[in-house]
Amino acid sequence: MVQLRVGLAQVNVTVGDLAGNADVIVRWVRRGAEAGAHLLVFPEMALTGYPIEDLALRESFAEASKAALVRLAGRLADAGCGEVACCVGYLDLDGQGARDAAAVLYRGEVVARQFKHHLPNYGVFDERRHFTAGAGLAVLTIRGVEVGMVICEDIWQDGGPVTELGRIGVDLVVSPNASPYERKKDDVRLELVAKRAREAGAPLLYANLVGGQDELVFDGDSIVVAADGTLLARAPQFVEHLLLVDLDLPGGAPRGEPSEFTVTRRTLSAEPVPGYPPEYPRNIAEPLSDEAEEWAALVTCLRDYVHKNGFRSVVLGLSGGIDSAVCAALAVDALGADAVYGVSMPSVYSSEHSRSDAAELARRTGVHYEVQPIETMVAAFVGQLGLTGLAEENVQARCRGMTLMGLSNQHGHLVLATGNKTELAVGYSTIYGDAVGGFAPIKDVLKTRVWELARWRNAAAEWRGETPPIPESSISKPPSAELRPGQLDTDSLPDYKLLDDVLDDYVEGDRGYEDLLAAGFEPELVQRVLRMVDRAEFKRRQYPPGTKITFKAFGRDRRLPITNAWREGQDGTVPETT
Repeated sequence: MVQLRVGLAQVNVTVGDLAGNADVIVRWVRRGAEAGAHLLVFPEMALTGYPIEDLALRESFAEASKAALVRLAGRLADAGCGEVACCVGYLDLDGQGARDAAAVLYRGEVVARQFKHHLPNYGVFDERRHFTAGAGLAVLTIRGVEVGMVICEDIWQDGGPVTELGRIGVDLVVSPNASPYERKKDDVRLELVAKRAREAGAPLLYANLVGGQDELVFDGDSIVVAADGTLLARAPQFVEHLLLVDLDLPGGAPRGEPSEFTVTRRTLSAEPVPGYPPEYPRNIAEPLSDEAEEWAALVTCLRDYVHKNGFRSVVLGLSGGIDSAVCAALAVDALGADAVYGVSMPSVYSSEHSRSDAAELARRTGVHYEVQPIETMVAAFVGQLGLTGLAEENVQARCRGMTLMGLSNQHGHLVLATGNKTELAVGYSTIYGDAVGGFAPIKDVLKTRVWELARWRNAAAEWRGETPPIPESSISKPPSAELRPGQLDTDSLPDYKLLDDVLDDYVEGDRGYEDLLAAGFEPELVQRVLRMVDRAEFKRRQYPPGTKITFKAFGRDRRLPITNAWREGQDGTVPETT
């Protein structure tokens, strides 16, 4: 058996920051070298950040990425880390187009390049627009171990590079990844990686990104599995981490003949590592609970969106309701209370409990707090324009939006929109009102899940001996926009539990009208909900970005035309009037 100490560097990088990302890589390679690692694996496109979207189409950026890679190899050697083989993801460009690539850096040189074969073109991915698929496989001998490389989607699809590596024979497979988080994906991920390791007949190192990039958040959860699929090591979620493992490998894998790919072999170091006592046996981090995982995703993405875009603080309206309370708690966990500014903006219809709940939330969390009444602003619009009914209700929300944007412009805060996925789905928000903002932390969280997360966060605080951040009355009271006397959400919407069940099937599950009826929903309910969802597309298009945590989020995942006469349940011959 041949020993090898491997490290998976689960890092948080920024799209486009080639110099900063190179610094991150050098810092973690130094840690790995100090720990005696022989091979380090970084995530997919760690040098450029991911996803780079149409930056991939800019020749100037691709050339800068290639040049940064060469400089990085030299920096690592100069730092005394040249004997550590480092697999680093980057953007390449050749005569056939842009490439999602990984390179191995060793002794100051770029010694191998691997191009991604399977290019995903579903959900949040548009890689066929951006990249050209690879058709070759690079196999390196590192300390007497035959190592093959595959990139992210190459393990998510049957056949292709992993199957080929199993055919030609390798001792170890490394897989740089940038796999975005969504609920319960960690269970699917482990099962998949174990399956691919068995297929390759070799241990598999799965190194994933961590951190937020616009709407996407990466959870890390890097893993090492044995050739039989046994889990050997697992990194914690949502934190940067260097996962080190001592492996015993057979070495000298039998070589078969390639069938689909051009295989390039290169020997970096043929001599095995002299025997040493293992220091890093199985280190398996416990996966987070569903609620803790989702909360960590929302916190991580919000923090990175704020910091990576150069903001130091956020401002949001505090209504005393559950949505703004959860957003405030998330912001405090992400940024610290001193970076969060809450504003109560009561109107003539605001209840006393809403005002007191907003103040109590501020007291519990320690955020900056001020009260800015909007009554005189609303009166000016209503009086001058003669507004009544819905127009009068909506101008209240728009006065609140203008107040927050004014404070944002004056003090440099990023405005947080506090709407949830249920409201966004059915259009229960005021465009240019409560929909204003630069980021929407709970945009992909259904209303019923907002309540569940609030209860979980309060329970977690109590377990730690801390003050629960969210007032109980904000959780328990009936939700209301308070734009008219005695208003409740149920005046305009079905019960949230029932509504979210329909939305989960229609939005997340893509089920049609007949499917929803077959699932047991009443025809009147289905027609009402689908009509609201379909007519609100123009609002969703103008809503701020927000963290994706479900399989199908509005925006990147679900793309429908705004001008659209089709309605579920009709035969397609008579357009419904909108």
